[in-house]
Amino acid sequence: MSLKEEIEKEVAAIFRAAWTERDGNVVPTDESLKLGNDAISVDATVLYADMADSTQLVAGQTKAFAAEIYKTFLHCAAKIIRAEGGTITAYDGDRIMAVYIGDSKNTSAVQTALEIHYAVLHIVLPAMRAQYKTQTYVPQHVVGIDTSTLFVARTGVRGANDLVWVGRAANYAAKLSTMPHDYPTWITEEVYNRMRESVKVTNGQEMWEPRSWTAMNNKRIYRSNWYIPLT
Repeated sequence: MSLKEEIEKEVAAIFRAAWTERDGNVVPTDESLKLGNDAISVDATVLYADMADSTQLVAGQTKAFAAEIYKTFLHCAAKIIRAEGGTITAYDGDRIMAVYIGDSKNTSAVQTALEIHYAVLHIVLPAMRAQYKTQTYVPQHVVGIDTSTLFVARTGVRGANDLVWVGRAANYAAKLSTMPHDYPTWITEEVYNRMRESVKVTNGQEMWEPRSWTAMNNKRIYRSNWYIPLT
């Protein structure tokens, strides 16, 4: 059988096969799904944290320095995600994806985002300046968050496969992480309405500004440049 014939046969089988779908109450893993048309539905909140202007970073700085910025940003984000109960589901170059489930998933995801902002400003930047006295580069980032039901399946081929997260939250969170970095945290109205006051207001002051997402039919979203200190 030629490569073309083999692929044609396998693609036809994917479209033809019935799906096995079940509800999940934990974040799915590779081991919990088969490579066939097997899926788990889960109500989840998705966070994408993305380095901003990374193309300029790579083009304008040494490879070693750029790698250190990537590593420190992703290290901070990963540690905070885990500390706030999130599950890291993917690294993609200069960004990280995480999934949160449970009753406090929106609050936990937003808490993560605001703590990542603190870490970039008060841990990564000072450490960079301490090591590189004349460096003028300033790390920037954006975090996007949305919540929805996700249809999770396993995709790829045997020996080289990963989970695919099909649903609005994964798509919107990724798109929001590309928004302007002058406001490093962007969330949907659904996240805002379901998160607790502890990440909405500080000392009686609202931390979020409503906006219309023109690229998505003027959907209501919220942005913030506040942070929550790590302790």
